[in-house]
Amino acid sequence: MLFERIESSGLAHYSYIMGDENEAVVIDPRRDADDYIEAARQAGMQIKYVLETHRNEDYLIGSLKIARQTGAKIFHSFNEGYDFEYGEDIQDGDKITFGNLTIEALHTPGHTMGHMSYLLYDDEDNPWIIFTGDALFAGDVGRTDFYEGKNEEMTGKLYDSLHNKILPLGDGVIICAAHGAGSVCGSNITERIWTSIGLERKYNPALQIENRDDFIDEFSNPHDKPPYFKTMEKFNKIGPEDKSLPVPAALSPQEFMEAAEQGQVVDIRSESCFGSSFVPGSIFIKEEVLSNFAGWFLSYDKPILLVSDSDNIKPAVKQLFRLGYDNIAGYLKGGITSWTKAGYKTSSIATADAIDIKEMEQTGKNPFILDIRDKDEALQTPIPSSLRIKLTDLPDKFDEVPGAKNLNIVCGSGVRSMIAASLLKRAGFDNLSVPLGGISGWKS
Repeated sequence: MLFERIESSGLAHYSYIMGDENEAVVIDPRRDADDYIEAARQAGMQIKYVLETHRNEDYLIGSLKIARQTGAKIFHSFNEGYDFEYGEDIQDGDKITFGNLTIEALHTPGHTMGHMSYLLYDDEDNPWIIFTGDALFAGDVGRTDFYEGKNEEMTGKLYDSLHNKILPLGDGVIICAAHGAGSVCGSNITERIWTSIGLERKYNPALQIENRDDFIDEFSNPHDKPPYFKTMEKFNKIGPEDKSLPVPAALSPQEFMEAAEQGQVVDIRSESCFGSSFVPGSIFIKEEVLSNFAGWFLSYDKPILLVSDSDNIKPAVKQLFRLGYDNIAGYLKGGITSWTKAGYKTSSIATADAIDIKEMEQTGKNPFILDIRDKDEALQTPIPSSLRIKLTDLPDKFDEVPGAKNLNIVCGSGVRSMIAASLLKRAGFDNLSVPLGGISGWKS
């Protein structure tokens, strides 16, 4: 038998391939789909079906690529209202078999109208694993705010799906969700890598709320919607183009400078390296959080140019490719060192230690603090007399930032603060400082 969970870093996305005898099934594949095809090949299996749990907003789906290369049938929900231009509908209660195994489709609306979970049996009467998509996570439940004006209705549907469809399956059933901790599709997903209905019944705060109305009150609030969601929706409706992973050109400083005039420079190094020296006009998005923030701040209309500490930029390219950024024109060969050796101008952003800010307070210098954390973070550890503008709101609120002040930009660790600083620098702000360590250093 074959069973493998394939994880997409940054997106915190989980997809699955399973097989028995010589037939395999893939659930919610990512766009760069070669790993599924290779896993099946090594196991001596043919991918027979690709199942999608729901319409995806946060990454490009790889179903069509797998189908083109293997002849697999694609199924998605009968009731998504999405007008898919590929694949076939699957109905509540429909079953498919592969080898000696059976999967049953369970309509579990709430996250989306047509959301499907898939229940795997290892014999006809023994449910074994449920693939819950974005309905139920470890420690959390899916967001329900994708339909304008219908948050409460969709949250009620999610409650019904959880309590009438999923929980009655029994505590021993393993849960395989579509996301782990860090996904934009859930606010409080835990680091519990593997879980079960019994564990979630016991430990998931959302499942401790037994009253339907109380559940609706708690979980019907809107979440952030990155601008790139609309692009994902468009491409996932028609099926993403069958493209190979881009191989960006290694550009000399001269070539990079010329390309940057029409492109957008993204620096993926550490926050301390970026702060000390960077190509003027760069946007800082550290490689580890590229999937989380690229869709907020990068345009699909301009080519992307990367600056890294390494010539191995493939991991960053994969993250961008999964979000539909295909036009990655090149990277600065030799990094910022080659840029400075060529004599080109650099910019910098001051960094500080948390103790520096504390000493300024104690000596009466009253440092101006721009807090770019989320509301809940700020409530947990408030910073007196600070101006709070959430990072993802910042480009629309530059006019609220006092340009004459020396801005000390604070977040949880310093990474988001440096993103904010790079955006402000591009917009013409000077006198910027990022306390490294962020609020963690502040608290220490």
